Amino acid sequence: MKAVVVEQGKLVLGTVPDVVPGVGEVLIRNRATAVNRADLAQRAGAYPPPPGASEILGLECAGEVVAVGEGVARYAVGDRVCALLAGGGYAELVNVPAGQALPIPRGLDFEQAAALPEVFATAYLNLFGEARLAVGESVLLHAGASGVGTAAIQLCRHNHSPCFVTVGSDAKLAQCIELGASGGANRHTDEFGDKVAEWTDGHGFDVILDPVGARYLEANLKGLAADGRLVIIGLMGGATAELPLGLMMMKRLRVIGSTLRARSIAAKSAVMDELQRVVWPLIEAGTVKPIVDTVVPLADAEAAHARVASDQTVGKVVMSVG
Repeated sequence: MKAVVVEQGKLVLGTVPDVVPGVGEVLIRNRATAVNRADLAQRAGAYPPPPGASEILGLECAGEVVAVGEGVARYAVGDRVCALLAGGGYAELVNVPAGQALPIPRGLDFEQAAALPEVFATAYLNLFGEARLAVGESVLLHAGASGVGTAAIQLCRHNHSPCFVTVGSDAKLAQCIELGASGGANRHTDEFGDKVAEWTDGHGFDVILDPVGARYLEANLKGLAADGRLVIIGLMGGATAELPLGLMMMKRLRVIGSTLRARSIAAKSAVMDELQRVVWPLIEAGTVKPIVDTVVPLADAEAAHARVASDQTVGKVVMSVG
């Protein structure tokens, strides 16, 4: 099968052995995949796949089931599915545990469906699972124009939770507000910490979702309300920072570290079940939608990575496969 491989630091379309479904797995004829920052980190050697996962890049896909492994009853050959992967998405054929695949929501094509699994699973898990976001609580989303950010904005809007964002340009801020954000800041011209009191009427945020890490830690904690929760989902701004324990104690704050990729099949399948129960009906109703920035062929994976690395995107960069 054709797959994108890393050769001398470059992404090239090559040939690798076909894959076959194991027990509890489905084999998908891949029609589209999407680029995540984790792919860029893995390519750079900073984010190796979990033990047993494919070395091929790609954390999500959409296509048709072409074979099912032993014990799989929920899917049949020909079903249109999208899936959350531990790896392997930049290829023509993809194996995945059946619980990590979902039927493609009605009305979506493969490119739109490929933009769903990783970002909506990440946003839903961390807002409602880790942070226990209640109806009406306020949220700050860093990197609000990212794939996870655009998914989270829409989930917050549905939850009647006012959300604010930090982004890299005024144009991105306008697009986030159009999606449902209440406001936000351009990180190049404003310090978000200076805006928190204004945005929250002095209350502070109940939940902050942060892919930045160390650089924002102090300002994040200061910006939380009493009993606030900070969920760290990335380390783009560094991995080490001093933790002001006194502030945490006085405000009863919780700092939660969270990753999705390395969780067990059972845990990831449970998240996907929640997406099908809660989010898929919203997508089919048009209330929530995948945000696709760009679609390019799989052979142009190098350009797709460059587009993500440029920080100019809103939503997902998708690659069509075959």
